Amino acid sequence: MRMQADTATIRTRKFITNRLLSRRQMVVDVIHPGLANVSKADLRTKLSKMYKTTPDMVFCFGFRTAYGGGKSTGFALIYDSLKSAKQYEPRHRLVRAGLLDAKGGSRKQKKERKNRLKKYRGTEKAKQRGNKK
Repeated sequence: MRMQADTATIRTRKFITNRLLSRRQMVVDVIHPGLANVSKADLRTKLSKMYKTTPDMVFCFGFRTAYGGGKSTGFALIYDSLKSAKQYEPRHRLVRAGLLDAKGGSRKQKKERKNRLKKYRGTEKAKQRGNKK
């Protein structure tokens, strides 16, 4: 992993400071000749060093490798605080970052539960839902 971080070059462009969502957002270009791609964990640590923050406040997503390889482009968000990250980031990205736990149960279990709850209405439904969790 150490080798990846050294051989990859990271450039940011279209940098915007978004005060409303208390974050910095940018497009990230990663030039990585000779490597298939660079892991998001490595990108998080490298971006956190570049922008003087901690890796848990950096969220990288949407990376696509250019045809022929050697270059990937994606998006990165750097939040000012962990509180604002938890407030504005979608749940699936928080789960990927390890800040939240994924919802348990298989698809079939979720569907069966949903269909069992169809029998109830109003407060009775809320009671049933509370007992299942």
